[in-house]
Amino acid sequence: MLYSTVGAENMSYFVFMSIPNASFAEAAPSATYKAWKKLAKKPAGNRLFSVFAAFKAPYFLTVLPYVKDLRPGYCQVTAPKWWLVQNHIGTFHAIAACNLAEVAMGMLAEASVPSTHRWLPMGMEAKYLKKTTGRLTATATAELPDFSTITRETGGQEVPVKIHFEDSAGVESTYAEIKIWVTAKK
Repeated sequence: MLYSTVGAENMSYFVFMSIPNASFAEAAPSATYKAWKKLAKKPAGNRLFSVFAAFKAPYFLTVLPYVKDLRPGYCQVTAPKWWLVQNHIGTFHAIAACNLAEVAMGMLAEASVPSTHRWLPMGMEAKYLKKTTGRLTATATAELPDFSTITRETGGQEVPVKIHFEDSAGVESTYAEIKIWVTAKK
């Protein structure tokens, strides 16, 4: 298990455990993860990284993502509630939440999958649990495989990425799971 939820008077927070197989990703980090590690240490570095990441995949700009934390097996991204992500009842649109899920999954994959491998999203399942109020925070987690066992000879491996969403009131509004396919580069 990567995390457990601990509650305290209607507030929950995550207690993180060690992430197995993260060291392989750290040994051969992607260019995206190298950029994160460099920029996150600087004033406004997270903001700058978030802008660069959104321009790399321009559709992400619609949710104005802000990467708060990123490491192998974990990513936390927030998005403000603004008119471009609202639906007809004034809440965060479900498809905009799916867009934020893709941002969180993509950043997690970039931080987790070593530069010797590649990843592709296979599909997403989303559950809309409650109406949202305010901004959304997407927290993506994944149990990482032993990347050294994923070779051209052994083929690829499916890796599920779980994404939990909380709104400004601390309510879990959406849950998504995106499966990615990881293979060794040729």
